Amino acid sequence: MSESKHTHVSRPAGYEINDFAKEESWRMFRIIGEMVAGFDQLSGVEPAVTIYGSARVRPGDDLYATTEELAERLGKIGFNIITGGGPGIMEAANKGALSAGVTSIGLNIELPTEQSVNPYTTLSLTFNHFFARKVMLAKYATAFIIMPGGLGTLDELTEILCLIQTHKMRPFPVILFGSEYWTGFLDWMRKSTLAGGYISEEDLGLLVLCDDIQHVVDTVHEWYDRQELSAQNIMERIRREDASERDASS
Repeated sequence: MSESKHTHVSRPAGYEINDFAKEESWRMFRIIGEMVAGFDQLSGVEPAVTIYGSARVRPGDDLYATTEELAERLGKIGFNIITGGGPGIMEAANKGALSAGVTSIGLNIELPTEQSVNPYTTLSLTFNHFFARKVMLAKYATAFIIMPGGLGTLDELTEILCLIQTHKMRPFPVILFGSEYWTGFLDWMRKSTLAGGYISEEDLGLLVLCDDIQHVVDTVHEWYDRQELSAQNIMERIRREDASERDASS
């Protein structure tokens, strides 16, 4: 197992949101410190895929094994893996990344019931503030895979969708793994939120439902290849335009 590089960012201080007071503005420097540490440690990890899911899944569960295989196969085609750094789905994804020999990134969070970093990360940071951690989970990802999970997973899923919907983040594949788990959620989105006019059809178009590991791998790979090709085409066009301007001025 590779030696893990771990950066501990800060310690918790009570109820994060409720404990803010105008006299405690100095705490903003701690938040800035978490952001700076994240940017510094994670710079250059692309291409990477962020995998979300339940912390309560255990080794030996089918979903644990599926997540491990999925992460390993993504790793073998060159994608580093980012997770929340804890147990369950996060641990399985980091384990798969470690097996593939890519960077296995865990972004842990300090909780009242201590969540320790799983032993399969090769690069880890521990955050006190959820919002700083969420930025890091989103910023460096080329795609997002949402495995079955609870409130935290739903929070992360809807936040990613909102960031893309509001053009705060470039559109990337948001893959829901497991139709048996996610079909009820998608039905509710169509029958209640879409039918009520609270979202548009294109918002649902951001989601890809997958039941097969290879389907996930192909979706991520094809999207990344298209983005790389698009970027290359843009750069080639810029080079041609620059060359034309030089020729015209000479």
